[in-house]
Amino acid sequence: MIKLENLQKNYKNFGLNLSLEVPSGAVIGLVGKNGAGKSTTIKAILGLIKPDGGTISVFGKDPKDFTCADKENIGVALSDSGFSLVLKTKDVVEILAGFYHDFDKETFIAKCEENGLAMDKTIKDYSTGMKAKLRVLTALSHKAKLLVLDEPTAGLDVLARGEILDLIRKYLEEDSERSILISSHISSDLEGLCDEIYMIDDGKLVLHEDTDVIMGKYGIIKVGTEEYEKLDKQYLIATKKEAFGYTCLTNEKQYYLDNYPNIVIENNDIDNMIILMLGGK
Repeated sequence: MIKLENLQKNYKNFGLNLSLEVPSGAVIGLVGKNGAGKSTTIKAILGLIKPDGGTISVFGKDPKDFTCADKENIGVALSDSGFSLVLKTKDVVEILAGFYHDFDKETFIAKCEENGLAMDKTIKDYSTGMKAKLRVLTALSHKAKLLVLDEPTAGLDVLARGEILDLIRKYLEEDSERSILISSHISSDLEGLCDEIYMIDDGKLVLHEDTDVIMGKYGIIKVGTEEYEKLDKQYLIATKKEAFGYTCLTNEKQYYLDNYPNIVIENNDIDNMIILMLGGK
């Protein structure tokens, strides 16, 4: 669905250089701290900014060569965009009906009402969660083959995040060939949704791994200073000095479980990876 090869975008104090793939039928997560380059990557894919180098292929085409049909096959929800606040929900329905050939008006209205977006309600009166739902429902409204979602659950409480993730899962269940590229700093959202994770820092790729591998093979080791000195470090990919000794990230948890039965080894998650791999940078 998407293939980036050495995508480059340079600003005064930042440079992006990234390769990434989104296969058909896959959900790919893009993670990193604020300013890592997530939004820059997404805007380049959508043709909203012009890259300085490398190649972008979406459906086998450069975004600048998209036809209207290509654009309709992409559903987009960006955290920093949305409809005018003076519009009502029913106005959004008419805008989408005039824009997308495959817009299912009845289904969209039903989903809006199910999610508390009454037709006569003005967007300026929406809560943060309601605005996020409208962005995602809009992205899902026209049977797109590809979703590109930039921080779709940012700023929401656990309940609202869960409702949005349920909408996304239902979209995937309708067609096994649909794909998603989603950026988020909320690890629990990605762990239950994504097939693969790309972690970027300062515009560069620092890790690409299957989510199942991250959750299964990776682990967190906590040891005192004396234990750390005796530890085989060949499978440690990040280490942080602590008051008690060291916290280490390993991509071979079972090796340490087998060979160091007396040390503390915890299950890994994406938050721990970000803290250990990117913390302090």
